Amino acid sequence: NQKWFNKLEALQQLNLLNNPYSCLGSPSVFQGLVRLRRLHFGGPALEELKRGDLSGVTELEELTVHANNLMRYESGTLAYVWPLGRVTLSLHSPFLTNEALASAVLSDVSYPETPVIIEDLHLIGNDTVQPFRAAAKKRIRYLTLRNISLSDEALVNFLEEFSGVPLTFFMGDGVTLTGEGRWERARWTDQKSFDEFYIRNAVVLDVFKFVSFLELGFLLQYPRKVSVVNCKVFVMPCLTSALLKNLQYLDLSDNLLSDMTLKETLCDGNGTMKDLRVLNISGNALQSFSLLTHLVLKLSKLTHLDVSRNGYNSMPQSCSWPSTLRYLNLSWTSLTTITPCLPKTLKVLDLSNNDLKNLSQALPALREIHLSGNKLLRLPSGSLFPNLQTLTIQSNTLNMFSHSDLQSYQRLQSLQAGQNKFVCSCDFVDFFQSVMKGSGDVHLTDGEETYICDSPLFLQGEELGQVHRSIVECHQVLFVSVSCGVVLFVVILLSVLLWRLHAIWYLKMTWAWLNAKRNSRQRRCKDRDSEALLSFDAFVSYSERDASWVENFLVPELEEPRETDEGIMNPRHPRPLTLCLHKRDFLPGNWIVDNIMSAMERSRRTIFVLSENFVQSDWCRYELDFSHFWLFDGDSGRDAAILILLEPLSKDDVPKRFCKLRKLMSSTTYLEWPQEEEKVEGFWRSLRHALRGEEEEDTYILCN
Repeated sequence: NQKWFNKLEALQQLNLLNNPYSCLGSPSVFQGLVRLRRLHFGGPALEELKRGDLSGVTELEELTVHANNLMRYESGTLAYVWPLGRVTLSLHSPFLTNEALASAVLSDVSYPETPVIIEDLHLIGNDTVQPFRAAAKKRIRYLTLRNISLSDEALVNFLEEFSGVPLTFFMGDGVTLTGEGRWERARWTDQKSFDEFYIRNAVVLDVFKFVSFLELGFLLQYPRKVSVVNCKVFVMPCLTSALLKNLQYLDLSDNLLSDMTLKETLCDGNGTMKDLRVLNISGNALQSFSLLTHLVLKLSKLTHLDVSRNGYNSMPQSCSWPSTLRYLNLSWTSLTTITPCLPKTLKVLDLSNNDLKNLSQALPALREIHLSGNKLLRLPSGSLFPNLQTLTIQSNTLNMFSHSDLQSYQRLQSLQAGQNKFVCSCDFVDFFQSVMKGSGDVHLTDGEETYICDSPLFLQGEELGQVHRSIVECHQVLFVSVSCGVVLFVVILLSVLLWRLHAIWYLKMTWAWLNAKRNSRQRRCKDRDSEALLSFDAFVSYSERDASWVENFLVPELEEPRETDEGIMNPRHPRPLTLCLHKRDFLPGNWIVDNIMSAMERSRRTIFVLSENFVQSDWCRYELDFSHFWLFDGDSGRDAAILILLEPLSKDDVPKRFCKLRKLMSSTTYLEWPQEEEKVEGFWRSLRHALRGEEEEDTYILCN
């Protein structure tokens, strides 16, 4: 249908293979596909191709046509496409027997600069070869026959058809030789233009009847490049090798060569192939590295040597090489150690997929080295390779690399180090991400996604480029040091602050008070009558330095009975008062707090004898500390404090932590010991009234 591809003007590749159409249809379905560059069509059902079927296709880089059952073909159908980059034709033998039809198809696609690939052929007799005459007349230069069976007669006829034709490249891929190699009749043909001869996956059906290639001197003396790949070749006789006079490139990879047969193939190193520049003998059964160096030594123009996928598990300490050798491939050879045997002239060295654990050989001319698939723990020292530009070291046991490692490479431009077991330390993560951003001369050319963390465990599987390490993780010592410093500073600051605010005192007093109060409640539970507990009229708190005043004035005045001059009790003075003094009334052996709380519980009032001595005395302050809570506790149920000032004392002289006492001095009257003798009697009278809770009009006070 013409409308199928109408809106696909930008289409560049179209594959229509193996669909059930017998013809392409008219008008052309390809009209408008002006950008089409790759076209594949045909299949078992295709029977007819007519002029105009490819109308609209003006230029192709690749054309594939499966025409095994083609029955009708108009000459010029495929010739409509020009220029044509490469053509692949699938043509079974029944099609080739129709010489006119096959010749028309081959003629339309054969051009000197267009490589032609023909598949699925069975060339048995002369009639199956005749269609190639059309390609020969077009002086085709590049021909590939893929998946073909070839008899001796067909091969001779093929060479005769292409005699004198400038066929420079011939490739046979999947070739089955059904004859015995008797091709002498083609000796007279002219094959001077043969430049490259490539045979892959070739099979000789009856190898024991197959004759020597010595009769092919007329053919072997011309090619410069010969490849015989995966053809089960175990030896190429020296006489045959001598026929390759112009040989510069020899590929015998994936065959069955051994050390002994290689010695025969290279004529025991006598320099038969003097112009050979490239030798590929990879994928064989070679084992002796010493023999290898001996055999190639006289190949004086050899620049590239590929001996990969062989059994070279060791190398000698010293050996000789051609001075021209620049490329050496020793990958997949099970090498465990590299010795000074390596040629110093190398520019490219491939040691990938071996068992190397270190590399310490200097190669001053080396520009490119491949070390992937080994067991290297670190990058080799850059001082060994002063001219190195490319380093590949993927899939090793590399943990990390640093700026100093890369700095040792003076000219390194490209590094591929992915697929290793990286330890994602803070330094390595920072360095790697700076390299990925393009800082420095070295570029990681294998992609950021190949660099994966293996440790620490919480980062395992993460891409290195996406990892972010916190300052706590990266600077643990500094963080701990700073944290400890900050904590120490805060502790010191809090300690100073608590000391200035007397918080420790408050905490100590709260705990002691709660303790004492619990004990007090236990004692109260034994006697519900609180008045029964009152044994003293007053508990006296004073400084030892003021003890003389207490003992000589306070105690006699309050505790001793007052008598008249006649020796009888003065009726104006009721019973004497009972005072609680710590020296006299505290129970020895009891805890000081319990003694204080017990004395306060058993006293109706508490007298504080305040003076400079009181404020400065450690004992008084200690005693006042513990009594402070009780005196101003809301549960006591009474206003129990009586303040006596022995000497002038302002509230500022009282410690700030006694905030309630300071407040009391600011808001409450208190007794002041008079300095005048005539006021003493009034002082005692006011004190007695205060102790008994009576009103006294003439109380001596000092207002704050």
